[in-house]
Amino acid sequence: MKPRCSNQSNRALTRTDVLVVVVVLAVLAAVFLPALLQPNRIPTGIKGITCINNVKQVGLDFQMWVDDNNGKYPMEISIANGGTMELAATGNVLATFQIMTNELSTPQILFCPMDTIHTFTKTFGANFTAKNISYFIGLDADTNRSKTFLCGDDNFAIGGVPVKSGLLEISTNAPITWTAARHKFAGNIGFPDGSVSQTDDKLLVQKLIETGVATNRLAIP
Repeated sequence: MKPRCSNQSNRALTRTDVLVVVVVLAVLAAVFLPALLQPNRIPTGIKGITCINNVKQVGLDFQMWVDDNNGKYPMEISIANGGTMELAATGNVLATFQIMTNELSTPQILFCPMDTIHTFTKTFGANFTAKNISYFIGLDADTNRSKTFLCGDDNFAIGGVPVKSGLLEISTNAPITWTAARHKFAGNIGFPDGSVSQTDDKLLVQKLIETGVATNRLAIP
């Protein structure tokens, strides 16, 4: 039996072929590398994903409260009627989350694993304080306005200065940004419709404008 002969030939890459490949790779690097190196890119990974899931879960727990309280958040109901309106208006985050312990089940979801300022705790109780909370509460959240801020990361800065605990009032033209801490110039925001938005500084300003609120009030832990 005669051996079969193949008409195919194995040709090595020429210098021209190699040059073309190098040029194509250089063009791709020039297009995509700057985007990958942007400081405002939100980091991925288990810790980053956990924070997103936390904010989403907190939003769902708020919805459970709303369903049992005539469509109102605790921040919209007076203390006399079982809410936290007066306390929340002073920037008190703790009171609202304390009143929602049945819905939250565990304080673990109130802590971002990338937060180096607050501390982690496993149980509610006398030792549970604002120091165990990583997320702000939006005092202007409204179930009928899906783009108002409900909750999210509290690592804001105004004019480059990190904000302090208490009531933060932000106008749409305020020089607000995210700090480098936690998510490296980025953060997560939860909304009344249950969605969560990962935002850089530019998108944060856009989201503030979209709320339709001239001055957003946030309670910072």
